[in-house]
Amino acid sequence: VLQLVESGGGSVQAGGSLRLSCAASGYTYSSVCMSWFRQAPGKEREGVARISPGGSLSSYADSVKGRFTISRDNAKNTVYLQMNSLKPEDTAMYYCAARPYNCRWSRPLEPVDYDFWGQGTQVTVSS
Repeated sequence: VLQLVESGGGSVQAGGSLRLSCAASGYTYSSVCMSWFRQAPGKEREGVARISPGGSLSSYADSVKGRFTISRDNAKNTVYLQMNSLKPEDTAMYYCAARPYNCRWSRPLEPVDYDFWGQGTQVTVSS
Protein backbone atom coordinates (compact mmCIF):
# COMPACT_ATOMS: atom_id res chain seq x y z
CA VAL A 1 0.00 0.00 0.00
CA LEU A 2 1.23 3.45 -0.92
CA GLN A 3 0.49 6.16 1.64
CA LEU A 4 0.33 9.78 0.50
CA VAL A 5 0.36 12.88 2.67
CA GLU A 6 -0.18 16.33 1.17
CA SER A 7 0.92 19.62 2.67
CA GLY A 8 1.42 23.25 1.69
CA GLY A 9 -2.14 24.42 1.20
CA GLY A 10 -3.36 27.72 2.55
CA SER A 11 -5.05 31.01 1.77
CA VAL A 12 -3.58 33.50 -0.67
CA GLN A 13 -4.71 36.49 -2.66
CA ALA A 14 -5.20 36.31 -6.40
CA GLY A 15 -1.88 36.50 -8.19
CA GLY A 16 -0.06 34.79 -5.37
CA SER A 17 1.78 31.49 -5.25
CA LEU A 18 1.73 28.27 -3.27
CA ARG A 19 3.78 25.10 -3.40
CA LEU A 20 2.07 21.84 -2.54
CA SER A 21 4.00 18.77 -1.50
CA CYS A 22 2.98 15.12 -1.37
CA ALA A 23 5.15 12.69 0.55
CA ALA A 24 4.85 8.99 -0.26
CA SER A 25 5.72 5.90 1.68
CA GLY A 26 5.17 2.16 1.54
CA TYR A 27 5.81 1.39 -2.13
CA THR A 28 8.46 1.61 -4.81
CA TYR A 29 7.77 5.28 -5.33
CA SER A 30 10.00 5.69 -8.37
CA SER A 31 7.82 3.26 -10.34
CA VAL A 32 4.53 5.12 -9.98
CA CYS A 33 2.81 7.81 -11.98
CA MET A 34 1.98 10.74 -9.71
CA SER A 35 -0.78 13.24 -10.28
CA TRP A 36 -2.59 16.13 -8.68
CA PHE A 37 -6.36 16.48 -8.71
CA ARG A 38 -8.63 19.10 -7.20
CA GLN A 39 -12.24 19.29 -6.16
CA ALA A 40 -14.24 22.42 -5.47
CA PRO A 41 -17.49 22.31 -3.46
CA GLY A 42 -20.33 20.99 -5.60
CA LYS A 43 -18.04 20.04 -8.47
CA GLU A 44 -16.49 16.84 -9.72
CA ARG A 45 -12.89 16.00 -9.01
CA GLU A 46 -10.73 17.18 -11.90
CA GLY A 47 -7.21 16.36 -12.96
CA VAL A 48 -4.64 19.12 -12.71
CA ALA A 49 -1.27 17.62 -13.64
CA ARG A 50 0.62 14.34 -13.85
CA ILE A 51 4.24 13.29 -14.05
CA SER A 52 5.90 10.09 -15.22
CA PRO A 53 7.72 7.76 -12.81
CA GLY A 54 11.13 9.09 -13.84
CA GLY A 55 9.98 12.69 -14.00
CA SER A 56 10.80 13.31 -17.66
CA LEU A 57 7.21 13.61 -18.89
CA SER A 58 4.34 15.71 -17.59
CA SER A 59 1.01 17.06 -18.71
CA TYR A 60 -1.43 19.68 -17.45
CA ALA A 61 -5.07 20.61 -17.59
CA ASP A 62 -5.65 23.54 -19.94
CA SER A 63 -6.90 25.64 -17.04
CA VAL A 64 -3.50 25.59 -15.31
CA LYS A 65 -1.03 25.44 -18.21
CA GLY A 66 1.65 28.07 -17.90
CA ARG A 67 0.82 28.72 -14.24
CA PHE A 68 1.36 25.37 -12.47
CA THR A 69 4.40 23.11 -12.56
CA ILE A 70 4.54 19.52 -11.35
CA SER A 71 7.85 18.00 -10.33
CA ARG A 72 9.13 15.10 -8.26
CA ASP A 73 12.15 14.15 -6.22
CA ASN A 74 12.38 10.37 -6.17
CA ALA A 75 15.20 10.47 -3.63
CA LYS A 76 12.76 12.13 -1.22
CA ASN A 77 9.67 10.21 -2.37
CA THR A 78 7.93 13.52 -2.89
CA VAL A 79 5.95 15.18 -5.68
CA TYR A 80 5.38 18.92 -5.82
CA LEU A 81 2.92 21.29 -7.42
CA GLN A 82 4.17 24.84 -7.81
CA MET A 83 1.18 27.11 -8.35
CA ASN A 84 1.76 30.65 -9.58
CA SER A 85 -0.60 33.43 -10.67
CA LEU A 86 -3.36 31.87 -8.63
CA LYS A 87 -6.96 32.75 -9.42
CA PRO A 88 -10.10 32.52 -7.28
CA GLU A 89 -11.27 29.66 -9.50
CA ASP A 90 -8.27 27.63 -8.33
CA THR A 91 -9.91 27.40 -4.90
CA ALA A 92 -10.40 23.71 -4.10
CA MET A 93 -9.23 20.76 -2.08
CA TYR A 94 -6.09 19.45 -3.78
CA TYR A 95 -5.29 15.74 -3.75
CA CYS A 96 -2.26 13.82 -4.88
CA ALA A 97 -2.78 10.41 -6.39
CA ALA A 98 -0.60 7.53 -7.48
CA ARG A 99 -0.90 4.94 -10.18
CA PRO A 100 1.49 1.97 -10.30
CA TYR A 101 3.68 1.95 -13.41
CA ASN A 102 3.31 4.63 -16.06
CA CYS A 103 0.68 7.28 -16.55
CA ARG A 104 -2.11 6.65 -19.04
CA TRP A 105 -0.96 9.28 -21.50
CA SER A 106 -3.52 8.28 -24.13
CA ARG A 107 -6.45 9.55 -22.06
CA PRO A 108 -7.27 12.58 -19.92
CA LEU A 109 -6.57 12.59 -16.20
CA GLU A 110 -9.29 10.44 -14.67
CA PRO A 111 -9.64 9.66 -10.96
CA VAL A 112 -10.65 6.09 -11.76
CA ASP A 113 -7.14 5.38 -13.09
CA TYR A 114 -5.50 6.01 -9.69
CA ASP A 115 -5.26 3.51 -6.88
CA PHE A 116 -3.85 5.56 -4.04
CA TRP A 117 -4.95 8.94 -2.72
CA GLY A 118 -3.91 11.42 -0.08
CA GLN A 119 -6.28 13.12 2.32
CA GLY A 120 -6.13 16.48 0.54
CA THR A 121 -4.95 19.98 1.33
CA GLN A 122 -7.14 23.06 1.01
CA VAL A 123 -6.20 25.94 -1.28
CA THR A 124 -8.22 29.14 -1.04
CA VAL A 125 -7.61 32.08 -3.36
CA SER A 126 -9.32 35.37 -2.60
CA SER A 127 -9.92 38.16 -5.09
